[in-house]
Amino acid sequence: MSALTVDHSSYDHGWDDLVRIWEETDAPEGCKVEIIEGIITVSPSPASRHNSIASRVHRRLVLGIPEEWGVVQTLAIAVPARRGMFVPDLAVLPFAVLDGPGQYVAADAVELVAEVTSPSNANHDRISKAAGYAAAGIPLYLLIDSFASGGPTVTLYGEPKGDVYRVLRAVPFGEEIHLPAPFDLTLDTAEFPVS
Repeated sequence: MSALTVDHSSYDHGWDDLVRIWEETDAPEGCKVEIIEGIITVSPSPASRHNSIASRVHRRLVLGIPEEWGVVQTLAIAVPARRGMFVPDLAVLPFAVLDGPGQYVAADAVELVAEVTSPSNANHDRISKAAGYAAAGIPLYLLIDSFASGGPTVTLYGEPKGDVYRVLRAVPFGEEIHLPAPFDLTLDTAEFPVS
């Protein structure tokens, strides 16, 4: 099953209206509902390999972050400047923010996001979300792209400026990639299943 998009952009909804529509969207259990460039998108639950990669990265991140931070997998992150409500595969942020009210958090509270591409959403992860996360000032973006044209690749983006990140490191599956401080940990991508 591929992603379903419902384009509300022709109705000229403001941010608050888009968020209300997002909150009221009744998607099937397990589906991910996001706003990407002002368009409500519903994606099916990810494949087993996708979840395997996310789980391995999650486990590694938990071992390397400060105790006052958490790693979460279904948190909505608001990026109003890019008309986005993104639900990354992983997000790292302080428990103080996670313990707050609401269905989403402001992007400026997030330390790292990670996306694992799926065939139906790879371009969103590579382009729209990368620009949104950078515009929001999220320090690190880890893109795990099983469907990259040159073969499965892991790219670590950082140093956001405007809506652009600098590529800090990029490795093919099978090699290690190091995340800088405050994480200071290495991911062994040889553990990732290849699609």
